[in-house]
Amino acid sequence: MTWVVLGGEGLAALFALSPGVESGRWVLFGLASLMIQWVLLLALGGLYGLRPWLARLRPLHIACLAITFLLMSTWITWGAVWLTLGHDWGMSTAEWREAGLRFTCATLTVGLLGLAAFQNHWRARQLAVRVAHSELEALQARIRPHFLFNTLNTGAALVHQRPEEAERLLLDLSDLFRAALAGPREISLADELSLVRRYLEIEGLRFGQRLRVDWQLPDVLPALVVPALSIQPLVENAIRHGVEPAAGGGDVSVEVTETGGFMQITVGNALPATPVRPTAGHQVGLSSVRARIQAMTQGRGSVETQAKDGRYTAVLRLPMP
Repeated sequence: MTWVVLGGEGLAALFALSPGVESGRWVLFGLASLMIQWVLLLALGGLYGLRPWLARLRPLHIACLAITFLLMSTWITWGAVWLTLGHDWGMSTAEWREAGLRFTCATLTVGLLGLAAFQNHWRARQLAVRVAHSELEALQARIRPHFLFNTLNTGAALVHQRPEEAERLLLDLSDLFRAALAGPREISLADELSLVRRYLEIEGLRFGQRLRVDWQLPDVLPALVVPALSIQPLVENAIRHGVEPAAGGGDVSVEVTETGGFMQITVGNALPATPVRPTAGHQVGLSSVRARIQAMTQGRGSVETQAKDGRYTAVLRLPMP
């Protein structure tokens, strides 16, 4: 609303400063401000009233409809001014019509410029989402063979000694790969945490007592939507860089809390005393997850990492609906 009002005042200033205005610029600025604000507020009010129906339309169609509302609001406002001041302003009917036509052309020009800017913004945003998805697919292509070979080796070792655990491992692996091969999409937070549990069960069979998992979840998970496989890469990084290099293993914590209108998912792990590789390795997958979170939440969500007091944490924040 603030930007709309300021934009309208800027347009009114352009009218008042345009060539051909010899006197009464402040009067013209005041009248133009009044008309432009009425046009903008009427158009916004109409769009707001139709928001349940507009939610089913594509963004570009909504933008075109906004231009239609702008033109309709212009004609309604101009008609009201004509009926109110037409006899007292000292202008002929032809002059009123000519002024109304100019005002309509100005509205259409501003609307088309806004539509062009919106199209550029929308295309850039879609391109950014495609790039993020491509990075995610490339990342998964690098990680899957490493994880798949380790899991199959673990299953081969268990198939004769503990066949029930080998069967559970293969079922968990099937669920994980089904989610990965389904492509980028959005799922509920409960389903994403279920995939994380399956992943940790598989890694638990491989690491045994070396992997210790601490779950801190609320009694009832919120009905929140997250990108598929957005938490699992954070847990995988925690295991690869916090548990695998340490001779005695390590712990991984997964905590879900609500604070300040945001749902916060924290994945943490203890840093090895003598890391085999630099802790920068934690960045594997973080950029893709961060891009998908920001694209889904229109920039309101975030993924932040921190290494402090011998512990590494990755915090995923999502706005509550």
